[in-house]
Amino acid sequence: MRNVRRFLRVILFLVAGFYLHYTLPQHDVVKITGISDRLERLSWIQRPFYNQVDLGADEGDMRDLRLINTVKVNTWFLGLWRGGERVMVYRNEDTGVYPPYFKFDSSDLEAEASALAGKDQWVSITHYGWRVRFLSIYPNAIAVKPVSGPEYRPVPWFNIFFFVFLIVGFFFVRAMWRQFLERTVDPAVDALEDGYDTRKSRVQKWLDSWRK
Repeated sequence: MRNVRRFLRVILFLVAGFYLHYTLPQHDVVKITGISDRLERLSWIQRPFYNQVDLGADEGDMRDLRLINTVKVNTWFLGLWRGGERVMVYRNEDTGVYPPYFKFDSSDLEAEASALAGKDQWVSITHYGWRVRFLSIYPNAIAVKPVSGPEYRPVPWFNIFFFVFLIVGFFFVRAMWRQFLERTVDPAVDALEDGYDTRKSRVQKWLDSWRK
């Protein structure tokens, strides 16, 4: 039973980790090489990774994808190690209220990316999501900000504050739960055990009187 609980905890931890890694904002230092539009039919595997269509458009299997083509600085271990460049494609899609980026300006972002395309200008592109090539899944670009060069290292302030808040909230809830157990559950259990012991003692005395 203990192994089953450990297995479920590991599964829950992995699911939560993958979910946070997908939805939390990430920052890449890139150089925009161009933009493109592409009409693609989404499969049932792809649809969970795409948001709703833009306001006024019809929902369906066919999706008009706005793509931002870039050259990205390779990073590993949360950006601590860098080396080389590779191509990266981002989609430019409104998010609405979920994930809670409240992005409704995909057209404006496309204009910004178009103005920077082909220029020798490095930018920090904020995005969420994954790039899965064999499924044609792209991370969704949220914002673009010009930076000094490829050596620029963005600081993920939101993620830092989020995890600090998450850790503090975990220990706070844990402390409240322990207080609840000590003040409410434990006294109730002790009272039940005392009542059970008292009834057991009375029954035992009654049986002893009959034996005599």
